[in-house]
Amino acid sequence: MTEKLKQKWRTCRRDPKSFFLFLAVHLAACFTMLALLFIIIYILVKGIPHLTPELFSPKYTSENVSLLPALVNTLFMTVLSLLFAVPVGVGAAIYLAEYAQRGNRWVGLVGVTAETLSGIPSIVYGLFGSLFFVKYLGFGLSLLSGALTLSIMILPLIMRTTEEALKSVPDSYREGSFGLGAGKLRTVFAIVLPCAVPGILSGVVLGVGRIVGESAALIFTAGTVAEIASGIFSSARTLSVHMYAISGEGLYIDQTYATAVVLLAVVIFINALSGYAAKKIGGEQNDE
Repeated sequence: MTEKLKQKWRTCRRDPKSFFLFLAVHLAACFTMLALLFIIIYILVKGIPHLTPELFSPKYTSENVSLLPALVNTLFMTVLSLLFAVPVGVGAAIYLAEYAQRGNRWVGLVGVTAETLSGIPSIVYGLFGSLFFVKYLGFGLSLLSGALTLSIMILPLIMRTTEEALKSVPDSYREGSFGLGAGKLRTVFAIVLPCAVPGILSGVVLGVGRIVGESAALIFTAGTVAEIASGIFSSARTLSVHMYAISGEGLYIDQTYATAVVLLAVVIFINALSGYAAKKIGGEQNDE
């Protein structure tokens, strides 16, 4: 037993409450890890045996139940949603963290609005997107309608994580930049924003996870056409909608599990790629 564990054991013996809290925290962590491992292993065991070349055919039919069109549409939807949400979310966070006065009522109102938007169910976003983007603006069931709806959904998440990342940058960086004669705008974009990139990427990753896993909102806005979208005004289904559609028919349960494996692999790949990018950027900043 190491000295650190011995010290913890002595503390727990002196204070039983600390021991129970220590035990509860570790049990909760272990339960979370076991639940995650169970879900991953269950999906892999049920889905991997049914991954066949037919599932990756360029064109969907009722015989091959191909997921490739949905996979391509998922990538299109993710990129398009991030193009709308990231600039607006990061820009709003920069204003709130760097330009707005602390304690301003406007800042508090924006914070409450963001928290409220984060708690709205996705089906409500889908109904709003169906009424506003699909019917009122006339975009129809399309990638554009779905991407605009999803961008509103992930906007509060990106905005809040970016704001916290900007606030975590030490004020000494800003003071040093001002002392060298740099202006406010140059300080924000040349000093503060690069230091906050890892935190911003974490928010983007969480947003991507919600985009990839969303189905309720997209059914009402992007549609369920099982073809690769030819443009932003084309109706198309993503992987999550594809899973919902084929599982609802009750005839392609095995293919549903196989699609879940691909969806899981996409999410893991995106998380790994973003983590590598964050470490790469953080390492380059430390070297500088």
